[in-house]
Amino acid sequence: MSGEDTGSVEEQQKGMKAPLLPVQDSASHNSNQQVMTLKSFLTLKNLYIILGPLLSLLICLLVKLKDAPASSVKMLAVIAWVFAWWVTEAVPLPVTSLCPLFLFPLFGIGSADSVAHSYMDDVITLVLGSFILALAVERYNVHRRLALNVTLLFCGDPLNPAMLLMGLCATTFFVSMWLHNVAAAVMMMPVATGILQRLPPPSEQSEAVNKFSRAVVLTVVYATPIGGISTLTGTGVNLILIGMWKSLVPGAKPISFSTWFFYGFPVAALLLIAFWCIMCSLYVQKGSARALSAYLEKAHLRRDLEALGPMSFAEKMVLSVFGVLVAVLLFIIPNMKQEGEKLMSWNECKKLPWNLILLLGAGFALADGVQSSGLADVFSRAIDFLEDAPFWAIAPAVSLISSIITEFITSNDATATLIVPLLYHIARTMHVHPLLLMVPGAIATEFAFWLPTSTPSNVVGFATGHIEIKDMLKLGVPLKVAGIVVLSILMPTLGSVVFGTNDGTQWVTQVKAPIRT
Repeated sequence: MSGEDTGSVEEQQKGMKAPLLPVQDSASHNSNQQVMTLKSFLTLKNLYIILGPLLSLLICLLVKLKDAPASSVKMLAVIAWVFAWWVTEAVPLPVTSLCPLFLFPLFGIGSADSVAHSYMDDVITLVLGSFILALAVERYNVHRRLALNVTLLFCGDPLNPAMLLMGLCATTFFVSMWLHNVAAAVMMMPVATGILQRLPPPSEQSEAVNKFSRAVVLTVVYATPIGGISTLTGTGVNLILIGMWKSLVPGAKPISFSTWFFYGFPVAALLLIAFWCIMCSLYVQKGSARALSAYLEKAHLRRDLEALGPMSFAEKMVLSVFGVLVAVLLFIIPNMKQEGEKLMSWNECKKLPWNLILLLGAGFALADGVQSSGLADVFSRAIDFLEDAPFWAIAPAVSLISSIITEFITSNDATATLIVPLLYHIARTMHVHPLLLMVPGAIATEFAFWLPTSTPSNVVGFATGHIEIKDMLKLGVPLKVAGIVVLSILMPTLGSVVFGTNDGTQWVTQVKAPIRT
């Protein structure tokens, strides 16, 4: 055997004896493991998770409410837990929305059975129907045909960018009147991006074209919540308001669809006009028509529309059902494409945003808990100092507070759930009709105009990549001011006629027990 072979064998034997992993001191290894475990535990998200139960525990131990049942403190602890998780998103929103199902029995506020009824309220079924309609529109690409028709109808000849934006505003406004805000935003954003696809990439755009691109996306972002104000089914906030009105005052006249429309539509229409004027002054430059005319010629638009062919039977049926809001018919009417296939199938409904449905259910559960626990009476006594305040000052203040709080709670529905019952008791303390405060306070929660995370419909627009936070602030600040002014003027004037709020003090004393003075 050669020397080289002998050396090779010796090296192999040494290698076989060598450990496969580096040898570490066991104490040092355990110490490093503990440090890593501690670091993985002390994350911001985990701290947020602990924040909910910690706040709940501190409230139960430290908060004492004078002349209030023990259940009111427990209900306050539950609200702190749920809203801490909602605001921080420490736990997924739908999971947090299920918390009342176990927190109410755990704290002795109510049974799981009674809480479960809140998750399938008749109001929630209306929201489900709206989402199903939105899925049907998406399935048959009705939105693309809408984009081309809207552009052709409103672009003008020669091109008028301001009128095109008005056309997109009006279309989004109309769709949002009948669909939930999130569903309307999801449906209309492809219409907006369909217009933008005809323009050059952002890196190659002139300043005028770039500003117009931003305005197109902002149109859908803001016209969606504005349109939702018009009808009861347009947004979950409106549904929460009428649901709580029915729950808080069972003997009062319910708010019907037509009653709300006679007030909500004028408010929304004025706000839409204000939004369009603000947007055009900020984003439509002089000479933008000339810069855009090369990309939005009517001849090209007509050619693309003709390429879609005639409207199919399925599209016509979806639009007709959309008009009368009978989502059930979508599962009955055949689509005339494949034998036995209907316009919608339950498989398509797997895309339904159940997280928002659960959020609505949690909102109703918390509202019921505030009443049954006696916490509502505690809030009422805490605001006695407002009794002598003039309404003309309270209405703008209520709208302002609601519109600011909603910026920091991702769900407008969650904000309305917190604020609306409180406003009811403030109104009773002031001896005015509750709707004088509840209606503007609820509508103002729709004014989440500043941040992309303020509401899911803002996220839909921000996700396109065409707008930035500075765009939302630049347009959102004056728009919020306009909304507060509209509510402050129309509620004591038009609202008093529509809702019959002129006999405020008499109404309060007739429906409820006499108010403490």
